[in-house]
Amino acid sequence: MITLGVPSKGRLMEKTFQWFADRGIEMRRTGSDRDYGAEIADLPVELRLLAAGEIPRELAAGRIHLGVTGSDLVQERIPAWDQAVEVVAEMGFGHADLIIAVPAWWVDVTSLDDLDAVAADFRKLHGHRLRIATKYHRLVRDFLRDKGVADYRLVDSQGATEGTVAHGTAEAIADITSTGETLRANHLAILGDGLIHRSEATLFRSRTAPWGDAERASLAAISARLDG
Repeated sequence: MITLGVPSKGRLMEKTFQWFADRGIEMRRTGSDRDYGAEIADLPVELRLLAAGEIPRELAAGRIHLGVTGSDLVQERIPAWDQAVEVVAEMGFGHADLIIAVPAWWVDVTSLDDLDAVAADFRKLHGHRLRIATKYHRLVRDFLRDKGVADYRLVDSQGATEGTVAHGTAEAIADITSTGETLRANHLAILGDGLIHRSEATLFRSRTAPWGDAERASLAAISARLDG
């Protein structure tokens, strides 16, 4: 038997259940909303309801064979993620963009080159590096390095990242957005070339979980439904 981890609450759970149902795999809860019990009726699969943010860790550790979570979370939380997991299917929902945004009143800052120039001037003027608030340190750092942006530092934000500029704890942000409405409400503008990652809900397979004959047979049974 293999283990499949899916999100435990909210629209992401509902859409995941529906995505599998559309492919002939019925998932159902077996208890109350608090006990996280769930099952798949007619396949040799143990279903686990987990927080979406926990699923990358469980996949990387090999404690679950398959998992549904956002591609942004996998790429942020698993070093060398493509060596630890592989994509089985992009699921077509849960879309969100990880972007870099700056204050809307920085009218001359519309690109990463502009941001790099501002960051250099900021350090000369203030004696410390321009601060970018984010929850996505690995993805943002790698992106900015590849784009040649320097003289900044990342500050951790686990709350409302869009509010950090107004609160004076950062000069720019890197965060997930779906519609951009919250950014506009906080007077922030996305850089024209500031798209870091386009995320969506994705079914991943762990490369580190045990894959014996029985587990491969279970995976084949799931794949047959998905392909059908």
